[in-house]
Amino acid sequence: MIHEVDEGLRLLLVDAGLQESGVDLVFDAPTKDWSARRNAPTISVFLHGIREDAGRRRTGTAEEHDENGVITAWRTPPRWFELTYLVTAWTNRPQDEHRLLSEVLRCLMRTDVLPARMLTGSLADLGLTVELEAAGPRTDGPSASDVWSALGGELKAAIDLRVLAPLAGERAPAGPPVTEGLVMKTAPAVNGTASDGPGRRLRYEGAGDLDARGFAAERERQLPPGRRKRGSAAR
Repeated sequence: MIHEVDEGLRLLLVDAGLQESGVDLVFDAPTKDWSARRNAPTISVFLHGIREDAGRRRTGTAEEHDENGVITAWRTPPRWFELTYLVTAWTNRPQDEHRLLSEVLRCLMRTDVLPARMLTGSLADLGLTVELEAAGPRTDGPSASDVWSALGGELKAAIDLRVLAPLAGERAPAGPPVTEGLVMKTAPAVNGTASDGPGRRLRYEGAGDLDARGFAAERERQLPPGRRKRGSAAR
C-alpha cells in the first residue's frame, strides 16, 4: 500500500506540471550526503512516519461472491494508516526553492483526496478514499527540528503532508461447493476393532440423475411425512 501511495503522489505532482521544467521528483531521504550529490532542481517527498488510525479499526468479515453469487472468500475489514511525508525543494538559490515549494503547496491544496485515476494496485481495487492534508496543524509526532536532526541536516522550509490510506484486509478463500455425498462408517466396537467395510455413501434421492454440478444443482425439496404446504388440504 505504501508504494501505491507514493505512486499516487508522484502522479499528482506530475499532473501539476512540476516535472516539465526539468525538476526531479524523488522519494529519497534529504540527508546531507544526498544533498551534496544533487545536481538538478529537485523536489523530495520523504516518508518518515507510519501510524495506524486505531479509531477506524473494524472487526468481522465480509463475503466475496463470483458472478453466480457463490461465496468465494471472506475478507477482514481494511486497516487505516496515516503516512507522514516531509516535502522539500532543493535548488542553488533559496528564492527558487521557495518558488518550487509554492507550486507544490498550490498543487496539494487543490484537493483533499487523491483522484481515483491516480490510484493503483490494492488502493484502486478497494475503491476507498485516500485523504490528503497538507501543512495542517501539528498535533503530535516528531517536530520538524527532530526530523532534520535525525537526517543530519540543517533546518529547512518544508511542507508536512499527511496521507490517510487503507491497507487491504486478509483474504481467506472459501472451499468449493460440495458435489459428492457423505460417507458414513460404523464406529469402532466396544473391544476397539473397527469395521473393514467401505462404508455407506449418503446421497439425496435422484442424485444419480444430476448434472456435473452434483449437490450444487437446484432440486425440489421433499416435505417430510405429516407436513403440508400452506393452503393445501391436510393429509
